[in-house]
Amino acid sequence: MVMERLKQNKWLKIMLYIVALSGVSYGFYVLLQYLTAYLGIPEEGFAPIVYLIVFGVTLLANAAIFVPVVFHISIMLWAIGQCNCNLVLVVLVASVAGALGEITGYYAGYLGKRIVLAESTPWYNRFVGWMQRYGPWGIFLVSLQPLTDIAGLLAGASKLPLWKFLLPCWPAKFIKYFVICYFGGEILNILPPLPF
Repeated sequence: MVMERLKQNKWLKIMLYIVALSGVSYGFYVLLQYLTAYLGIPEEGFAPIVYLIVFGVTLLANAAIFVPVVFHISIMLWAIGQCNCNLVLVVLVASVAGALGEITGYYAGYLGKRIVLAESTPWYNRFVGWMQRYGPWGIFLVSLQPLTDIAGLLAGASKLPLWKFLLPCWPAKFIKYFVICYFGGEILNILPPLPF
């Protein structure tokens, strides 16, 4: 009985976490949409700058190791919806930046395994076992999950070579961002239009 309550509480916390992060991301999207309309930023000729913004923000968001940052999702949705940028190009730019941003987590895990991850945490041994058993496929699967970016930490702690980490990390980021941007855009189209 007590274990069931703890498990239910854990799933409730995860769901609240997802809802809160989605709400913050949507709020940031609305703010960007409002600022674009308020400042009268023209859509023509703005796309190259938007791609650079997507790259920079996604790189910084993925370089944050312990803090889950979701603002890069808002930037991608804004670039696709408000600035009329190409979905595939936005996702390509973001996935390259996301994979490069994971290098900070990789080196944190590689250089400071004892500092970054306590081996006594319950999920640590499971994920490191995945990395050692499945290698690149384990990185691919861990990189696909949308909540946190722990693939770099785990690959670094497992002493996996950097190229063996980046090779599966980039396609996983591409697939993850494509699904999020495609369905996120569809969800935003369902919502009522904003007054500005």
